[in-house]
Amino acid sequence: MKSNSIESASSTLGKEFRAPYSMGYRIKLLSQLLYRKFSDRLEPFGLTPFHWLVLCCLWQEDGLPTSAIGEKLQQVGGTLTGVLDRMEERGFVRRERDPIDRRICRIWLTDAGLELEHILPQVTADLHAETWVGVPEGDREQFSRSLDRAIANLS
Repeated sequence: MKSNSIESASSTLGKEFRAPYSMGYRIKLLSQLLYRKFSDRLEPFGLTPFHWLVLCCLWQEDGLPTSAIGEKLQQVGGTLTGVLDRMEERGFVRRERDPIDRRICRIWLTDAGLELEHILPQVTADLHAETWVGVPEGDREQFSRSLDRAIANLS
């Protein structure tokens, strides 16, 4: 009798709520696959996906304080400090103290970091195209809006 009630309870929860069918599991899987593919494509440049995000911030506005980059990327200081250390070692960024407030450290792109703006967007565009082969544009837009709504709901 007891096993029937367990089976009955579990059958009322559809497959869509259990891995590997659940939306959360599949989103996580997609995220992992994209991260690996993107990492592989950035590796020849000595970059990681996190480096890419920092570069994107600086391509929009060079000379940002470290704290502003952290806010944009929703990262804590320790994580960002290590990323910036590696980017500086590889010659993509340089740090300078703000002349008005020496407590503020600003991050500036080097020539090598600026040059990547002409190379890396195509790398991401190619991965984007590969990811969405066979998915109509309208479906991609709806998926994006749905993800934004789900994120907002849980934020």
